[in-house]
Amino acid sequence: MADILPGHIYDYPQYYDLLFGSDWKAEFRFLKQCFDKHAKRPVKRLFEPACGTGRLLIKFAEAGYAVAGNDLNPKAVEFCNARLERFGFPRTAVVGDMADFAVKKKFDAAFNMINSVRHLPNEKSAEAHLKCVAAALSKGGLYILGLHLTPTVGPRIEVEEWAARRGNLSVLSRMWSIDIDLKKRNERVGMTFDIYTPTKRQRINDEMDYRTWTAAQMKKLLSKVPEFELAETYDFVYDIDRPIVIAPTTEDVVFILRRK
Repeated sequence: MADILPGHIYDYPQYYDLLFGSDWKAEFRFLKQCFDKHAKRPVKRLFEPACGTGRLLIKFAEAGYAVAGNDLNPKAVEFCNARLERFGFPRTAVVGDMADFAVKKKFDAAFNMINSVRHLPNEKSAEAHLKCVAAALSKGGLYILGLHLTPTVGPRIEVEEWAARRGNLSVLSRMWSIDIDLKKRNERVGMTFDIYTPTKRQRINDEMDYRTWTAAQMKKLLSKVPEFELAETYDFVYDIDRPIVIAPTTEDVVFILRRK
């Protein structure tokens, strides 16, 4: 039987980072390709709102970019900064709200790849988030935003499972839709982390609310932020040569927004 750990999955950055950081190469390569293809300025400075553990920030720092980010969870921010410092980089992540922040020096690009924007509870906070990011970017810079849309035709993905391992540590994750209220635009999601070492098994149980977004609702949101133009859309295959056209059945979308 597993020992149940208290708190939320975000309070255990070492496990979260192992799960979500193990597949960084595809995202890293895709982001660099987006900079080259879609930015109208050289990309040297990067910002990640809701950066969490900074799983991609450290990779870009090692590649020579100047990086920074913010996140509401102090444990994740400390994990991110400690790693940056351990590898000789400045501690540039701060505790902050992705819908209410300002930067002292503008960035060339920003990214948010895995649904974090859906934690924002309403239209007002989502618009505020995009306005903050737009204000943080120089003209011609990019905001690369990935999220799951709610399809209006056909089935949707209701369960996702994946695993990662490092040495003697293994983490298995399961995420599922508990219920969805399209009128209130809220999806209740359950998530478990099962953590295995040679001597023990532990589990983290969590639930969280995600705001739902259809393609039409995202289009309306983007229209409220004229600072951005939509340069392209992709899916989570991250194939720079295969942009997508969003259809009623589409779920995984990466929006390439360019600062006017």
